[in-house]
Amino acid sequence: MFEIHVDDLTGEPTRRLLAVHLAGMRANSPPGSVFALDLSGLKAPGVTVWSVRDGLEVIGIGALKELGDGSAEVKSMRTHPDHLRRGVAVLLLDHIAREAKARRLTRLSLETGSGPAFEPALALYRKYGFVNGEAFADYEPSAFNQFLHLKLPD
Repeated sequence: MFEIHVDDLTGEPTRRLLAVHLAGMRANSPPGSVFALDLSGLKAPGVTVWSVRDGLEVIGIGALKELGDGSAEVKSMRTHPDHLRRGVAVLLLDHIAREAKARRLTRLSLETGSGPAFEPALALYRKYGFVNGEAFADYEPSAFNQFLHLKLPD
């Protein structure tokens, strides 16, 4: 049974999965196109991080970054490579969306890349209802990045 917890980012299992996430973003993105938050970025005010655990093992992470205008950004979504296709990402994305609704936010957005490494995540987001749209926050559009948005129901 998977459990979701707010994560304070002090545990080694979470830090290892974050390192996997950052390495994957760097390996599959052109220079200057990685906007994944590192440990200090995830500890910033307005960012909440959750981990998905299977017993003591951290098998997924994800974060919500409030943008201050009634919207928030989904950040650092990553399933541990040994636990892909087990529903971890869907569970986490659903949890983040429910939390955003509970906070009375009106829109979730995210920035991600293009190419084969990003297709599984894009398929998940689109199946969940995210649609491509304009750049948001401080992002600048490029040929590599893309922006997706989900209007949250009242």
